[in-house]
Amino acid sequence: MSGFPFKIAKAVAHLKAADPALAEIIEAVGPFRMELKASRSLFGALAEAIVYQQLSNKAAATIYGRVEALYPRATAGFTPRHVLATPDERLRSCGLSRAKVLAVQDLARRVASGELPTLEAAHGFEDAELIERLVQVRGIGRWSAEMFLMFRLGRPDVLPLDDYSLRKAYAKAFRKRVLPSPQALEKAGEKWRPYRTVASWYLWRALEI
Repeated sequence: MSGFPFKIAKAVAHLKAADPALAEIIEAVGPFRMELKASRSLFGALAEAIVYQQLSNKAAATIYGRVEALYPRATAGFTPRHVLATPDERLRSCGLSRAKVLAVQDLARRVASGELPTLEAAHGFEDAELIERLVQVRGIGRWSAEMFLMFRLGRPDVLPLDDYSLRKAYAKAFRKRVLPSPQALEKAGEKWRPYRTVASWYLWRALEI
C-alpha cells in the first residue's frame, strides 16, 4: 500500500502520454517514490509545519523536540489544549520566535473551536476549500497549505505555483532561460491534470539529475 488515494501507475502513464517532455524526465528519474509524512492530527501536522518554516531540518527538529518535551504525558502528541495552557515564555524558551508562538497559539484556538476540521474530516474537503480554511491560520500561507495537501493527505492534483524550486526545476527540465511566472507554470501544468502532484514530484527530482 502506497498510502496515496489514487493509482500511481495510472498517474504516471497519464503524464507520459500527456507530455512527451515530462515523459523523458520520468524515465530519467525512475519510479515514483514520494512518501507521505505520518500525521497524528491536523493540529500536529500544521504545528510542525509552523515550527519548521525557514529553518534547517536539524534546527527545527531540535526546537520541535523541546516543545514536545514540555508535555511528557502527551504520549499521542501535544494538543491545542496543551498549547493554550502554556505561558508564552515557556514556548519561547524552546526556541520558538515570537511570530511562531503567536502562529501556534492561533492554530490551537482555531482547532479547539472547531473552525478547522479534524484530520479525518479533512479528507472529505475539496482542495480549494481546505486551502481556504488553512490559510486563515496565522503563519500558514498557501504554500504551507499545499504542502499539507501533497505530503500529508496525498492529494493527486496540487501544483504549488509559488514554489521557487519547482519553477527552477521546470526551467531546467524544459530548457527555459528564465524562470516561469506562476501564471506560466499554471498554464503549462494544465496538461498534467489531474496528477499535478506527481508531475511536481518528478520535476523536483529532476533538479537532482
